[in-house]
Amino acid sequence: MRAEPFTRKSGVMAALPAANIDTDVIMPKTFLKGIDRSGLDRGLFHDLRFDENENPRPDFVLNRPPWNEASFLVTGANFGCGSSREHAVWGLRQFGIGAIVAPSFAGIFFDNCARNGLLAIEASDSQVGILIEHAQAGVGEVTIDLETQTIATPERSFHFDIDERRKTMLLNGLDAVGMTLQWRDEIETFQSRYLADHDWLA
Repeated sequence: MRAEPFTRKSGVMAALPAANIDTDVIMPKTFLKGIDRSGLDRGLFHDLRFDENENPRPDFVLNRPPWNEASFLVTGANFGCGSSREHAVWGLRQFGIGAIVAPSFAGIFFDNCARNGLLAIEASDSQVGILIEHAQAGVGEVTIDLETQTIATPERSFHFDIDERRKTMLLNGLDAVGMTLQWRDEIETFQSRYLADHDWLA
């Protein structure tokens, strides 16, 4: 899935305050059977969003306005733990989530986010707490500016840190292959020179 460049986005933030939300909750295994990525927005948090008759649960945050059109999530520590299924990130993106803020993320999930254009921001417990309160109140949009590395509510803003390579990938909508292809000319020059010096490989 080609990512759209992330520079500065504003939107509603939904709060899922629990810690240790694992990838089986984010994307149940039932939705891993397809050979493409279609329908993963339906699978996102499926067992929390829908009852046994596939009716939306009215008490789940992503089924309630304005959070049913959320652009961002703020959640508890160790988000994305469990299995390494990339479908969890694909489902979040299909639903419209552009960034997630948490005190920490599971390592593989964190890497999958970077490779698929989903901004994962690690913030302090106090900053996450403030954002959870703001999100639950539903009193205004949140703006995330990747270039300046800030998260802003109508009342205040926070700075966040991000690895420079991840930032470059997200700003330019690049996955790992796209990052590599930035050096296409240098790679092709090296390949030609190397094959000329080792003609037996050709």
